[in-house]
Amino acid sequence: MDEFQFHEGRLFCEQIPAADLAARFGTPLYVYSQATFVAHYERIVAAFAPVEPLICYSIKSCPNVHLCRLLAERGSGFDVVSGGELYRALQAGADPRKIVFAGVGKTDAEVVEALRAGIGLFNIESRSELGVMEELLAQLDRRAEGALRVNPDVDAGTHHYTTTGRKETKFGVDIDQAVEVFEQHRGARRLRLCGIHLHIGSPVFDVAAYARGIERGVALIDDLRRRGFELDTIDIGGGFGAHYRGAESPPAAEYAAAVLPALRSRGLRVILEPGRAIAGNAGIILTRVVHVKQSGTKRFVIVDASMNELIRPALYDAYHFVWPVEAGVLTPPHRRPEQPFDGLQPADVVGPVCESGDFLARARLLPEVRRGDLLAVFTAGAYAMSMASQYNSRPRAAEVLVDRADARLIRRRETYSDLVAAERV
Repeated sequence: MDEFQFHEGRLFCEQIPAADLAARFGTPLYVYSQATFVAHYERIVAAFAPVEPLICYSIKSCPNVHLCRLLAERGSGFDVVSGGELYRALQAGADPRKIVFAGVGKTDAEVVEALRAGIGLFNIESRSELGVMEELLAQLDRRAEGALRVNPDVDAGTHHYTTTGRKETKFGVDIDQAVEVFEQHRGARRLRLCGIHLHIGSPVFDVAAYARGIERGVALIDDLRRRGFELDTIDIGGGFGAHYRGAESPPAAEYAAAVLPALRSRGLRVILEPGRAIAGNAGIILTRVVHVKQSGTKRFVIVDASMNELIRPALYDAYHFVWPVEAGVLTPPHRRPEQPFDGLQPADVVGPVCESGDFLARARLLPEVRRGDLLAVFTAGAYAMSMASQYNSRPRAAEVLVDRADARLIRRRETYSDLVAAERV
């Protein structure tokens, strides 16, 4: 977790005790480490440097405009999938030419917004979209560039909700139909299909799956070039992993080593769309214990965070490491907190939402905790706040960014008034 470390049994975010952040900003609370966030981006830049890629941060993973600005200032582009994400990217100071717009259901209004903003590339996901793009470009008397999203029929080994690279998904076109789509678009005047886009799922821990997908994509580009199409771009997507259980995600350099051989010396502009790999381990959720109860043989630790703040466990049965913020002697120096200790007992860590699926961790070995204790939910920088909701009319939590010994609010906690603000019509 880089800059989230235990020192003498106390969790720190960079130089600040996590308990101090909870006392100052309240709970539940999203906490991000700036050093971790930036370092993960820079590792990807360094790993893929031999092909000088355009790295487009995937805003959907963690969209806070303050975090996006950190990357824009370092030259990052942005992967957006909606008009709202386009707006966020521009608010963060993004160069529009470094914005790539993906998504299977772009509305006409969103496309027009993107065209007027002057974005660099549209990832096209269907034959229907190609036709609509030509019509809109004609109406606005503009030209644009696009990459056809192609499914290379590679099983990335992810949850079936997040597998996107096989046939018969709602995303893109099957690879065996790609040539036909290009042929049908041949001669189009306003949208230049300049490349292909691949994205096989998320999170993907199998680097060989990336290599297979990209090899098939490059072979398709070679075929299309032989047929007279001028292709100069390959967008290899994102989906790189993060550490949820330990150190299971390959480093950026390992992903790069697997895919660079197929990309070198091809005369291709390479685009990457990482999100989770940058943001995932850069954030945690701090939550306070409200009650501890025993029901039959099960122990429940009821906390003030819920599926509102982190829906991944309920949605994907995803694992997030959970541990007390101040664990005392249970986490002596140089010892990992997930190692077995005397006195640990299984417990379900659950929230206050009126759903049995409202849990953050199940059957997890934890030390004794009491009402008022703080827990940290790790690897919550990606797909936590971005998927947060107000279900049960619970205001969304605050977000805090830590930079060494400084902590600042980057999104205030919502109020009850915020819950009904849009309804005052």
